[in-house]
This record gives sequence, structure tokens and C-alpha cells, in this order.
Amino acid sequence: MKTGLIISSNDAETVWSAFRFANFALNNKDTVSVFLIGKGVEYEGVSSEQFNIIEQAEKFLNSGGKIFACGTCLKQRNSSGSNLCPISTMKDMYRIVAESDKILTF
Repeated sequence: MKTGLIISSNDAETVWSAFRFANFALNNKDTVSVFLIGKGVEYEGVSSEQFNIIEQAEKFLNSGGKIFACGTCLKQRNSSGSNLCPISTMKDMYRIVAESDKILTF
């Protein structure tokens, strides 16, 4: 199954749970893509010892998951993106939505 996750939250526990789910789906042989939009592009900055989002995101990428981040949202936050938050476009988000069997939002 192709699963798409759209993360628009910067709540650490919510984002951590989203990436945990994404990793679970990958372990079940799904193809998984994550699109970060709005406050979701801030996720690296809210990672903590209790909610280690960076660890979950790295595991996700190392297991074959794909992360995309809204370039406009990053620009509004004076960010140039990173390996864990790569600049993407609405075209990428549209493709994820169009190609996925299931879409989840967090």
C-alpha cells in the first residue's frame, strides 16, 4: 500500500507519533511519504529527549521513507531546509495525495 502522511503540527508528541506510525507502515512493506506543511516544517526544532523526533525521522529515511517540506513554509520561517526537511513544492504534495492509497494528517 502507498501511504501519505501530511504533518502540519509542531507539537512534539504529535509529530513523534506520526513518524512512529510512518516507521511502522514501512516495516509492514508500505511505501510511505511524509509532506511537512505549515508548522510541520519546524519539527526538527521541537525534538526532545522525551519525544526524539530526529531519531524517528532518521530511521524513517534510512528505511526507505521519503520526506518533503513546503518550500514556501520554510521560506516564511527563514529556513533553507535540511536533509531531514528538504525543500519541496505543492506539486510534490499533490503527487503524494494523487498516488497514495491512504492519506493521514497530523
